Amino acid sequence: MQTLSVRAGQHRTDEGEHSEAIFTTSSYVYQSAADAAAHFNGSKQGNVYSRHTNPSVRTFERRLAVLEGGERAVATASGMGAILTMCLAYLKAGDHLLAAKQLFGSSIGLFNNYFVKYGVEVSYVDCFDNDAWAAAVQDNTRVIYCESPSNPLGQIADMTFLSELAHQHGALFIVDNCFATPAIQKPLDFGADIVIHSATKYIDGQGRVLGGALVGSDELMQQAFTVVRSGGISMSPFNAWVFTKGLETLTLRMKEHCANANKVARFLADHPKVSRVHFSGLSDHPAHELAKRQHYREDCFGAIMGFEVKGDGKSEKEAAWHVIDSTQMVSITNNLGDAKTTVTHPATTTHFRLKPEDRIAAGVGDGLIRLSVGLEDVDDIIADLARGLDTL
Repeated sequence: MQTLSVRAGQHRTDEGEHSEAIFTTSSYVYQSAADAAAHFNGSKQGNVYSRHTNPSVRTFERRLAVLEGGERAVATASGMGAILTMCLAYLKAGDHLLAAKQLFGSSIGLFNNYFVKYGVEVSYVDCFDNDAWAAAVQDNTRVIYCESPSNPLGQIADMTFLSELAHQHGALFIVDNCFATPAIQKPLDFGADIVIHSATKYIDGQGRVLGGALVGSDELMQQAFTVVRSGGISMSPFNAWVFTKGLETLTLRMKEHCANANKVARFLADHPKVSRVHFSGLSDHPAHELAKRQHYREDCFGAIMGFEVKGDGKSEKEAAWHVIDSTQMVSITNNLGDAKTTVTHPATTTHFRLKPEDRIAAGVGDGLIRLSVGLEDVDDIIADLARGLDTL
């Protein structure tokens, strides 16, 4: 895995560069009018326009595809761009999208505000409730979609069950693997048809640029590529280069993220002002054994967790904000997957656009705090969180 993270996908030019090149060009030059025509009609392979293909983007796509175990990857301008591409490529008016309730708020907004408007039916179930998934499938279900682990509670879906359910009904099973990454989990190994990433998170790992990707078979990725090409949801060459360099250290970083997260989760679970910790790495988590089976790297459960605090005279929101505002090192930001530990209050940030009843259904209460554990010394992370918890 580590060797592939460093070496896979690179195409060295005649210049003999050791590091991957950045091709910051919008267009390409042809040898003749006939040569240009051959590139455009597909009789000759090559670059046409950077909205379609770019060598820097291609290197990133090839490397990510190898790491996920897919035939091909298609890069997009952002993680939400990847989800938009998914909907445009695999759904049409009259189709049914069956999704987990536990999703990033913007994903739910995209489904409910736009694709419902264009005739796609959308239903939601608890990601961990296999009976609910089975009961909600319809004759027109074309996509079953989940995040595993989910945002912000880190719930785990049974990917083998969902892939079998989807395929029994002629649907695609699509998994957002953003929180685990291929360094910990490979959904295609459990029967998923497509893996989606917000590369902005751990693939970059330092909060520098935006990007997304889909990974799957050549056939399915060609459909996604057509959407990206026509819709202009393209990744920039510079961002692709940053992501390619990020992949070189992904496995190394994820091991350290996970080691820190395991210690932070145990600290939170033992703190008297914390009522609940949502993290599958804890042995008493209801999906701990399932997470162990699906996460192939031992004792690695990701580094995103949610925890709920006790008000003790304060409202749940006041208590959560007190803990967040008391930090001196941890960054208060909605981003995650960064080398820097970050914290946010989902009910008033990432999920604030949802109706209150929809937030509650997704498990996002006013006392919930989402933590993305970074690469600082773990004792410093714990000490910073303790500032607010100890003074509640």
